[in-house]
Amino acid sequence: MFNNTSNETTVAKQDKNHKVIVGLLAGGLLVALGANGYLLSRSNDLSDEIARTRAGASTEISKLNETTTAAFEQQSHRFDEVASQVKGYNDNTTTAIRRARTEAQKKNEELMQEITDQKAQQERVATDIGQFKDATTTKFTEVAGNVDTVKANVEDVKANVATTRADFEKTTADIRTDMKSMVGDMGVMSGLIATNGKELQELRALGDRNYYEFEIAKNTGAKKVGDVTLTLKKADLKRNRFTVDVFADDKHIEKKDKTVNEPVQMYVNGLRQPYEIVVNQVKKDTIVGYLATPKVKMARR
Repeated sequence: MFNNTSNETTVAKQDKNHKVIVGLLAGGLLVALGANGYLLSRSNDLSDEIARTRAGASTEISKLNETTTAAFEQQSHRFDEVASQVKGYNDNTTTAIRRARTEAQKKNEELMQEITDQKAQQERVATDIGQFKDATTTKFTEVAGNVDTVKANVEDVKANVATTRADFEKTTADIRTDMKSMVGDMGVMSGLIATNGKELQELRALGDRNYYEFEIAKNTGAKKVGDVTLTLKKADLKRNRFTVDVFADDKHIEKKDKTVNEPVQMYVNGLRQPYEIVVNQVKKDTIVGYLATPKVKMARR
């Protein structure tokens, strides 16, 4: 009896344990099913996300490929341009080098030719110098031989000059002896007076004064003589007298009733020596003579 009860209790405990285990298994199954559903849902989300990522990546890769291709083509084009420029530069450099080499060779040839020409010129100059030395030596010998002759000629010239001077002084003395000085109408002793054309030429030869010849007619009016103006007012042929109007220094001076060969004097511009008018001949309404003025014009004190 006791054993049956124990068995029943044991069976009851085992049955209870089975129920617990079954419950646990059922709960685990539910949990597993829930987890599996979550995982399935998450897997679907991941699949969609992976698909979207793949699509975006594909698009980005396509864009990247296009960008890379364009950049590559652009760089390739630039490279071609640079290569072309480098080639052109190389060609230009080669041409420039060839040209520079040609120019240098040409300059070198010109320099060599110039050196050759200079050497030839130096040789010609040396030859000319030698010839010049020979000619100079010959000329020097000739000149040295003529020195005595030149000295003799100089002595002859000196003698001739002395003779000429003596003759001039004698002629001057003769002129001064033949001619005469007179006191002018202003009371001043005049220089030598010429009474004719020959004596006037002799006075000119002395060179003491300036001489201006004139012939003035009454009907011709005023006449410029030297730096004065003369107007004949009257000519008396019988008495050899005349009257003239002199215009000098902006003023008129009447020289009235003067005689032939009389020095008619006037001071001009305050000079120490007076001007002199000498009439050598009185004709009918005409006078002939000269004006004498000092060459050295010294002011009066």
